[in-house]
Amino acid sequence: MGESPSLAPAPAKVYYDGCPGCAMERRKDSSTGTPYKELFFVGITTFASSLPITSLFPFLYFMIQDLHVAQREEDIGFYAGFLGASYMVGRGFASIFWGMVADRIGRKPVIVFSLFTVIVFNTLFGLSVKYWMAITTRLLLGALNGFLAPIKAYSIEVCRDDEQALGISIVNTAWGLGLIIGPAIGGYLAQPAKQYPHIFHDKSTFGRLPYLLPCLCISIFATFALISCIWLPETLHKHNKFEMRAETAEAGTTQESTESPKKSLWKNWPLMSSIITYCVFSLHDTAYSEIFSLWTVSGRKYGGLSFSSKDVGQVLTVAGVSLLVYQIFVYRWLNNTLGPVNSTRIASALSIPIIAAYPFMTHLSGIRLGLALYIAAMIKSVLAITRVSGTSLLQNNAVPQGQRGAANGIATTLMSLFKSVAPAGAGVLFSWAQKRQHAAFFPGDQMVFLLLNVTEVLGLLLTFKPFLAVPQHYK
Repeated sequence: MGESPSLAPAPAKVYYDGCPGCAMERRKDSSTGTPYKELFFVGITTFASSLPITSLFPFLYFMIQDLHVAQREEDIGFYAGFLGASYMVGRGFASIFWGMVADRIGRKPVIVFSLFTVIVFNTLFGLSVKYWMAITTRLLLGALNGFLAPIKAYSIEVCRDDEQALGISIVNTAWGLGLIIGPAIGGYLAQPAKQYPHIFHDKSTFGRLPYLLPCLCISIFATFALISCIWLPETLHKHNKFEMRAETAEAGTTQESTESPKKSLWKNWPLMSSIITYCVFSLHDTAYSEIFSLWTVSGRKYGGLSFSSKDVGQVLTVAGVSLLVYQIFVYRWLNNTLGPVNSTRIASALSIPIIAAYPFMTHLSGIRLGLALYIAAMIKSVLAITRVSGTSLLQNNAVPQGQRGAANGIATTLMSLFKSVAPAGAGVLFSWAQKRQHAAFFPGDQMVFLLLNVTEVLGLLLTFKPFLAVPQHYK
């Protein structure tokens, strides 16, 4: 009796000697454990790359003053805005290019070069004594640091299918922590001769260059992260296509990662729909971060909480710690249970009542206010990272490995454009809302949080059909 087709063994995988991608696939197939070593390097390098992005904001105002570029004090904000946005402008223009490079030569070379860029240009930024030098070094730092696209692809490729949620969550958590701790480094270490006169003298190097110390500390950490890349294995498949086709034809097997036809990324609707959804959520999260900081420090008469910058920093720090715990211990289970689409939808829906509750916290004080604000901030951070991780998983599984870097490059470029618009828009919105404290329809900050919820609802709607096309991997 002939063997039933349903019982025929599955074709054996073909591994090619000398191919780093095949070596990684063989390692994943032969191991059932979590790739802790690779994920540790992912976390360290991601954290180092994200630190300089926001580290300048605590001392940006004072740096513009010391550079003597503004004719009047009222002009400081104008020059500070250009300097603060220069990194995102550079990253927005170059991210697609670095994603394509990562697909061509490998993930590891782009990661290594990006960390080297952080070391060089972040240090040069700290050495800046002219405005043109400061803005040029930040622009080049953003343009040459093509880290985010390849590291997202890498975190997916070192993990088995059931571990991919953990991999992408490590990237998002480390990136988020870098954006929180970076400003703390800038705030505590800038102008050391003024802050710590018993340690640093006005005539010393750090006295004459008051913004070098925080940049130097970040560059030193990035140096250690760069050294750690020695143990970082490559994941990109590198085959001789003609040799590969001949061997697979002779063996009667297929190699999915190289035989899958490549189609235009811009026509790949599962990819583009998830990127657009991701960008809307990124716009919301960036505007939320801007408005949250402005709202908490504004006066009670304007509907704020009259917090100090230190109080706000403590809230954000606690939210960051809760984020780390959630990503490591909870998110992987949640994703495996609900899937990236459902977890994104639920997180988005739960964010709406939390945002709506913020303006009513002005009626609280003391322990009740602190408890409500800390709990809301922690839950909001957890829900935000759930959405980001879910849409990132959808993007990376909507394309074959050979296009994953470019796909993440497109996502990073569009996300950077959305994030460059969000702070300015949020600031204008907040200023307008504070002038209508006695309006009949959503007065004051209630209007701000209402409009934040509008973007959240828009993002939620985009997670449903017919807009969002789910990759075949999740069907």
